[in-house]
Amino acid sequence: MPRPRVHDLERLMNAAEKLAVDSGPASVTVRALSEVTSVSNGAIYHAFGSRAGLVGQVWLRAAQRFLTMQSGAVDAALERGHGQSAAIEAVIAAADSPARFLLESPVSGRFLLAVRRNELLDSSDLSNDLAADIRNLDNTLAELFVRLSRAMWLRADRNAVDVIRDCVVEIPSALLLRGRRTPDAVVRQRLAAAVHALLALEPPPPPSVSTPTTVDK
Repeated sequence: MPRPRVHDLERLMNAAEKLAVDSGPASVTVRALSEVTSVSNGAIYHAFGSRAGLVGQVWLRAAQRFLTMQSGAVDAALERGHGQSAAIEAVIAAADSPARFLLESPVSGRFLLAVRRNELLDSSDLSNDLAADIRNLDNTLAELFVRLSRAMWLRADRNAVDVIRDCVVEIPSALLLRGRRTPDAVVRQRLAAAVHALLALEPPPPPSVSTPTTVDK
């Protein structure tokens, strides 16, 4: 059975994404996708290998789109200014990216909220290659944290990077994602104010490197 063409794969993933958002992740089955797209079960299995492969590919696509948008927002903020003021705007832009993504790509944004990454990775039906691609996104995010930390404080030790992570992950999660709030102007202003306030505090000193103790025998 021939593999569906690229545009057909995109159509299948778009339909799966919408199914998950409209009716919940459990509604995304090969049979349901076949019914809404008129693509045969066999062709869908041939394209994605399994239901887990289908959902995993859709999740990976949405996450990659989000990270690309977030990185672009950081680039733009750093290019508009210089010094720490530009770095602060870049961190705020990174923190605001979940809200912006939900507004600009509402189906993909809500799909990422509906489908839990850890549940995908726990699936025994997910291929090793796809699982590795999903895990590798952590490296992309970690590189962003390090970049922002260096822009802010010319350092990238654990304590400094933890502050950036709080700004970019924890604050948006608390103010926007966990409460499933609509990302309106008021919520985004609160988010920016919270990030700005946290960045006004100098990070703790870098962790000291302990010196091994020599024991005389």
